[in-house]
Amino acid sequence: MPNAQKYDLEERTAKFGEEVIEFVKGVRRDEVNHPLISQVVRSATSIGANYMEADGAESKKDFQHKIALCKKEAKETKHWLRMLIKANPDKYSECRKLWQESQELILIFSSILLSKGKR
Repeated sequence: MPNAQKYDLEERTAKFGEEVIEFVKGVRRDEVNHPLISQVVRSATSIGANYMEADGAESKKDFQHKIALCKKEAKETKHWLRMLIKANPDKYSECRKLWQESQELILIFSSILLSKGKR
């Protein structure tokens, strides 16, 4: 069963990055949105990449570090999504769903860190 859970989080983080990419394709390009789009794509896709690195960690310390990076990137993504909502009120509903998923990922990674003895 642990492998199924691992795969689910691997898949979930990858799908999240893909959903963010699809979302930003529908956001207008202008001087405000351009840097926001760039930042949110970087941070959102980094969550899954760091999770993949955590899965292949060479030590407990390395694993904890990579999971902490996942949490950090999820928090950053949440910030950029908030900025995108401000810049694009017409995209509120779509963006809010992504914001909620980033919040859930933060909680998941926080739980993993707590269960491994890191606060």
